Amino acid sequence: MNDASTGRTRFRVGGMDCASCATKIENAVSRLPGITEVGISVSAGTMTVSHEGPAPTAEISRQVKALGYSVASLGAARTAEPKAHAHEHGPNCSHDHDHAGHDHKHDHAGHDHAGHHHGPAASEAEAGHNHFDLDDGPWWKTRKAKMTIACGVALVAAYAVGQLMPQVGHWAFLVALAVGLIPVARRAYAGAVTGTPFSIETLMTIAAVGAVFIGATEEAAMVVLLFLIGELLEGVAARRARASIRGLADLVPKTALVEEGGATREAPAESLALGSVILIRPGDRVAADGIVVEGASTLDEAPVTGESVPKLKSAGDQVFAGTINTDAVLKVRVTATSADNTIARVIQLVEEAQESKAPTERFIDRFSRYYTPAVLLVGALVATLPPLFAGGDWSEWIYKGLAILLIGCPCALVISTPAAIASGLSAGARRGLLLKGGAVLEGMRNVTTVALDKTGTLTEGRPRVTDIVAVGRPEARVLSLAAALETGSSHPLALAILGRAKADGVPVPPAAAARAVAGKGVTGKVGGEEVFLASPKAADELASLSAALKEQIAGFNADGKTVSVLLVDSQPAGLIAMRDEPRADAISALARLKDEGIATVMLTGDNEATARAIGKGLGISVRAGLLPDEKQRIVRELQQQGQVVAKVGDGINDAPALAAADFGVAMGGGTDVALETADAAILHGRVSDIPDMIALSKTVMGNIAQNISIALGLKAVFLVTTIAGITGLWPAILADTGATVLVTANAMRLLAWRGS
Repeated sequence: MNDASTGRTRFRVGGMDCASCATKIENAVSRLPGITEVGISVSAGTMTVSHEGPAPTAEISRQVKALGYSVASLGAARTAEPKAHAHEHGPNCSHDHDHAGHDHKHDHAGHDHAGHHHGPAASEAEAGHNHFDLDDGPWWKTRKAKMTIACGVALVAAYAVGQLMPQVGHWAFLVALAVGLIPVARRAYAGAVTGTPFSIETLMTIAAVGAVFIGATEEAAMVVLLFLIGELLEGVAARRARASIRGLADLVPKTALVEEGGATREAPAESLALGSVILIRPGDRVAADGIVVEGASTLDEAPVTGESVPKLKSAGDQVFAGTINTDAVLKVRVTATSADNTIARVIQLVEEAQESKAPTERFIDRFSRYYTPAVLLVGALVATLPPLFAGGDWSEWIYKGLAILLIGCPCALVISTPAAIASGLSAGARRGLLLKGGAVLEGMRNVTTVALDKTGTLTEGRPRVTDIVAVGRPEARVLSLAAALETGSSHPLALAILGRAKADGVPVPPAAAARAVAGKGVTGKVGGEEVFLASPKAADELASLSAALKEQIAGFNADGKTVSVLLVDSQPAGLIAMRDEPRADAISALARLKDEGIATVMLTGDNEATARAIGKGLGISVRAGLLPDEKQRIVRELQQQGQVVAKVGDGINDAPALAAADFGVAMGGGTDVALETADAAILHGRVSDIPDMIALSKTVMGNIAQNISIALGLKAVFLVTTIAGITGLWPAILADTGATVLVTANAMRLLAWRGS
């Protein structure tokens, strides 16, 4: 953690379209006094600067602008801080609750997370979602577009002058060359004095000036125009990648209907305070993360989660900013500010992840530091050795040497990896898969074992009624009486009974004098009958249960189910069995992992019977009754056996194991702990997202291999043809520009990735 004298400031940088741009900016800014670290995300167009003392904003701005880029401060960057959690689960947390002891006065309705503010500093918060301004507007109004158009017009004019007055044609092309080359040469000089002497602008300047000296002025002017067109195409591609992230921000509406004192008023979404109640009408987008406090409606979560089937939301359910209300009016209590909602945190995490380089990207960066000077050396040798030692023509071989400088431009090679990584991270984010950096995205393809928590990971995290056994009356009546007693309770088992009653359309009559009986259950009067919903032990004490009922209860318990016994006028009326059921996609997701040759194991603190019952149904091996340190120990043992382990859990009890694993993956990563503990997060609770995350890693690495092959393959072909005298300067620059465009376009294909 930084001490009081250090800080981190984020900047939006305009015109930064490739990894070479990032390298120049990073070298220039890192040379400033007091700067300790510089992180750059090309696709997001952001720069994060760590510094000692106050941020030297003016000096940073001057350095960046000298290189030809625009820059604006976004304020203090967000840093993760440790947080206290008053409701952490115990080390042997079991969600197999004893119904008899639950307290009906326990109500979470007021839990608004008011103490969980994780937003950025005010300056960044004020920037909100409008910090894309540097890249707003059509592409043809950008500085690069204007420069390219000016150079093109000058070249056409020079050609016309050359046709009308051949004697001054050379000078006309020289002027056209100057229009495009002077800004490039200025950037080359600025890069050289700020730590990047071997940039693509340097190679271009040397090649163009050299071409003038050997009389190839027309070719030099055309080469510079082609170079500017290539840079413009890179810029258009980069803007499209940024639009992918910007599209997430645009999902959140700008205004919201706030309810205060029985009246509603329209307010800016960014002004919503924690605990505010907002009204969501049918057809509206949800303006903030929150909890439903009144109403029931289906929400289309496809814009945020990619899930095609709308989900029913009612009181107590969580809703995400950007989702669409389809049916009825909802009242939602805000649990996160606009700077800290799910969408904002997704954008923040993706941008920070893009600043973290993958191993392949770091290797390419190191390689390019030696590659570019080597290209200059090879070009010089090609230009001088044949004339000096083989009697070659100086003009011919200097021409070939200059062409090799253009062929050797490293743009396509340098951008091959970060373009694919950025597109992969963006595509994953749109599916609710957050990977914290290129290293995680690259490494996930190597996972051989996935260790999963049970509750909330493989299962829904809340019990559901699985079985109703009626004695002497219809099942619907048993459920109706039980629901009557549970009305108003927020206990998970009570909610399970009420949820089943609602789903089955069972009427819920009013209950009189309903009260909890400590350690036994809940009792009350319903329709003149004394009704008691009790634990099996309490029920057996009050009304001796038959052997058949006891056998059924034992069978349910063996399946990991919690059983409540309904007594009416002290006589057994039925059984209700409940269990935290597996997620709908758990079986198919685990099967996909098995098909990929990836082993799976359940690590849970739950009791053995419940865990075995769930594991048997899912076809997964089980280790139950584990303390947090025991989960960590098992992960270590798997690693010692040569396994690459991904641990999937809720980020609280599983924190030690998440940290120990090669890759920690937080399930349901909308929680603070989940987002800050693990290497990756699955925001929307789909088990199928685990094999999808591994598949995304494999897809991205395959794309990177294709990109590197394109970049190096084209260079190799044109290197041979240039030395053989088949191709010259124009094809040389086309080789580099074409390779860069192909590599960028290939990487952009990843934005269409949708997973399973």
